[in-house]
Amino acid sequence: MKIEELKQSGHIIFECISGSRAYGLDTPASDTDIRGVFILPEERFYSLDYIGQINNETNDIVYYELRKFIDLCSKNNPNILELLSIPDECVLYKHPVFDDIKLDVFLSKQCEKSFANYAYAQIKKARGLEKKIVNPVEKERKSVLDFCLVYEKGRAILLKAFLDKHNIKQENCGLANITHLKDCNNLYHSLEVPYKGIIKSSKANDIALSSIPKGEAAIGMLFFNKDGYSTYCKKYKEYWDWVGKRNEERYKTTVSHGKNYDSKNMMHTFRLLHMAKEIASESIINVKRRDRAFLLEIKKGKFEYDELVNWAEERKIELEYLYATSGLPDKPNLKRINRLLAELRVSFYKLNPL
Repeated sequence: MKIEELKQSGHIIFECISGSRAYGLDTPASDTDIRGVFILPEERFYSLDYIGQINNETNDIVYYELRKFIDLCSKNNPNILELLSIPDECVLYKHPVFDDIKLDVFLSKQCEKSFANYAYAQIKKARGLEKKIVNPVEKERKSVLDFCLVYEKGRAILLKAFLDKHNIKQENCGLANITHLKDCNNLYHSLEVPYKGIIKSSKANDIALSSIPKGEAAIGMLFFNKDGYSTYCKKYKEYWDWVGKRNEERYKTTVSHGKNYDSKNMMHTFRLLHMAKEIASESIINVKRRDRAFLLEIKKGKFEYDELVNWAEERKIELEYLYATSGLPDKPNLKRINRLLAELRVSFYKLNPL
């Protein structure tokens, strides 16, 4: 089922604007995220064609089937629980059935871990960007030749330096394995013998082996750092895939404030930790943030990364005390939740018969 088909089906029971615009943390460049809940047609629900989620390619628009939505709520998933407290101005549509889904049915001490885990995942993402910024990978891709060394007269030198020194072309070289020496090969050179070269082409991912005439003398021993080349290829792909998919606005913001971490990720770290505190203290989820000014200061890169991590650690310790003394149940009441889920579905199907 596609999003357009879902919208025309009449089975959406909730739809809202979520993310930064709901938090009150949006800027002119912010995307508009849409989240919603739907109930599958009765025949499809009881068939093998159950669908738990429908989304677009970028996940800016996501709709959850009622069962999956309730399941995620019961697990105190932060991104899902907040949909039960979305500001009225962000609600695009709400079916009367959805009004029966109350936040207090789901809130429990599990929120301490679920919100904190999400928060610390944001810290890792923030530092992951720093690694890419500080350690860029050159666009021109290295070849197998850059990972080869030649052992000559008691020392190892880079293959390219060896070839330049002896005025040799790699195309006129041949290689043969040396038994019992991993990734080591005898290196031969000839202008008459049709060797295959060290590599067959600049895009080759391995060295080439040639048939060596009997009695031919090796000019050196070549070592191919195969593991190093494999690691480089992985890093190269990851980096340039990231460049192709990265949010340019966020990247430019990170570079401009010069702190070398994704400040938006760190902003969400503290949003989640503060929301977790509010749940323990007040049994509510404040989606529209009262700490907006502080969170936007983080986004602008006002603070150092280590400073923020230390603050996050302090807040995590505070959460342990707050949840230990909170009146929240240890876990949501699954019997009550299952009963609610069944009642919601029956009620909707009565109002929307096949």
